[in-house]
Amino acid sequence: MDSIPQPIRSDGTGALDRGPRDVMRDRENPDMFVPPVTDSGLIPNLKFSFSDTHMQLNHGGWSREVTVRELPIATTLAAVNMSLTPGGVRELHWHQQAEWSYMLLGRARITAMDQNGRNFIADVSPGDLWYFPPGIPHSIQGLEEGCEFLLVFDDGKFSDLNTLSISDWFAHTPKEVLSANFGVPAAAFDNIPNTQVYIYQDHVPGSLQSQAVQSPYGGVPQSFKHQLLAQPPLKTPGGSVRIVDSSNFPISKTIAAALVEIEPGAMRELHWHPNNDEWQYYLTGEGRMTVFAGNGAARTFNYRAGDVGYVPFAFGHYIQNTGTDTLWFLEMFKSDRFEDVSLNQWMALTPPELVESNLHVGPEVMNALRKVKWPVVKYPGHPSK
Repeated sequence: MDSIPQPIRSDGTGALDRGPRDVMRDRENPDMFVPPVTDSGLIPNLKFSFSDTHMQLNHGGWSREVTVRELPIATTLAAVNMSLTPGGVRELHWHQQAEWSYMLLGRARITAMDQNGRNFIADVSPGDLWYFPPGIPHSIQGLEEGCEFLLVFDDGKFSDLNTLSISDWFAHTPKEVLSANFGVPAAAFDNIPNTQVYIYQDHVPGSLQSQAVQSPYGGVPQSFKHQLLAQPPLKTPGGSVRIVDSSNFPISKTIAAALVEIEPGAMRELHWHPNNDEWQYYLTGEGRMTVFAGNGAARTFNYRAGDVGYVPFAFGHYIQNTGTDTLWFLEMFKSDRFEDVSLNQWMALTPPELVESNLHVGPEVMNALRKVKWPVVKYPGHPSK
């Protein structure tokens, strides 16, 4: 067991913490417990763990969410982590917000229909995405092995427990109205649920072919599914990046993302995003991020699998892999396009005399600059910490 960490820097600043404390938390957050000397000023909390959220348990699966309620700074996006058993169903429903999803484990079947009666039925596997525009009705069902996935919505105030569900609407519509709408006796609705079902247990569905429903209007013109892991990555020394937005997943008009891989000893380079806030979800490994807000303000956070990170619009930041395993995480934005600005590339494409006079650096730095962007970097002999 490691020695008990203390809030004391190597230069002697700080003092022993002898009071009540959560030592396990302190071990998980070494750069928050003993911040780098470069941290300064007031930056709000930019981290929350799904492990600290409420679990909604149902027959058929579970869900938990991170919204502005849990992470007040995260106003642009909210997310739900959901698991469905084999045959478990996230019932027929729709949202006022767009839904973007990344498949974590297992497989699921998704169904949807657009406003013109064009339908969509598909199976999704690990690394696949789906996107349902606002108001588009849809469902999700676990297949033979069950599934777990991340749902992302383009509104930080969103809650998955406050959506528009078919069972909830039926329960709050007079039976004589249902009878008139569907042309069957009111008694046909005697057994409908009396409240929102949300998630329920059902049988594993048959093959796609056996479940096919042909619409007289055809299928949707733009697929609601995208196979992100099948997409060739941009590889650089230290890792890779796969970018998905409306340019290669046309239906995804309000959420853009990048799946980032950072090898041990590597880092997501110093950069910022010129179009919107960044919402992060950590998939594997351990990392740390310092966020620079200008006016002398910077703060460092530690992250691990299951954590959510957030970076306000245009704030400078980086992500280092601080563990021994590869760090994978998602960067997501309320935008139709992924955009970032590389500090290294900006310096390389600026007159060198101007950079040298501004930063008081010499040829060693200037000759190392790259005109081509490397989202992930790793240099031999240069450790990540």
